[in-house]
Amino acid sequence: MSYLAIRLITGMRADIVAQLWLINSCIYCLMLLFLQVISIKDIIRPPKKETFNDVYIVYELMDTDLHHIIRSDQPLRDDHCQYFLYQLLRGLKYVHSANVLHRDLKPTSLLLNANCDLKIADFGLARTTSETDFMTEYVVTRLYRAPELLLNCSEYTAAIDMWSVGCIFGEIMTREPLFPGKDYVHQLRLITEVAMVLHNI
Repeated sequence: MSYLAIRLITGMRADIVAQLWLINSCIYCLMLLFLQVISIKDIIRPPKKETFNDVYIVYELMDTDLHHIIRSDQPLRDDHCQYFLYQLLRGLKYVHSANVLHRDLKPTSLLLNANCDLKIADFGLARTTSETDFMTEYVVTRLYRAPELLLNCSEYTAAIDMWSVGCIFGEIMTREPLFPGKDYVHQLRLITEVAMVLHNI
């Protein structure tokens, strides 16, 4: 017997942004069928479109997310960290091979079960690399944002997801954010300071 999780998303009727995020997330989760990508089992629609406000999405059951593991007192051995990173890179390689950028990788978007199996979730900001209008949109939670995004570069590549992976891995190892910037300027300064140290080694 397999167990499922049901996610309730409320207030959809009045929130156009939430509607677009939901549609986008569902499209990519249904399109990217892979072991390290969360799978949608069903979408429970409202009985009448006139009363449409809440949506129930049925996912495969996962126990927690990486953020909760990092913030917990649970010890993490090196093999835990390596296994998390391996699965994240394996899943992301598949996502990128489909010409998709996730654009919002962070510990809360990486789900885990009791066997330490990891699945990438939250594809609400994902876009294909063939789309030409995605470059100006909001992308990536600040702590995991690549320098080119902090500098408002007009174009970027899959490297922005890889930067996020590096930040996440550093956070797994230290149990603290790698670049805990208080704002965009502080974030960029912290990155620059580390880059200068590495350059001088």
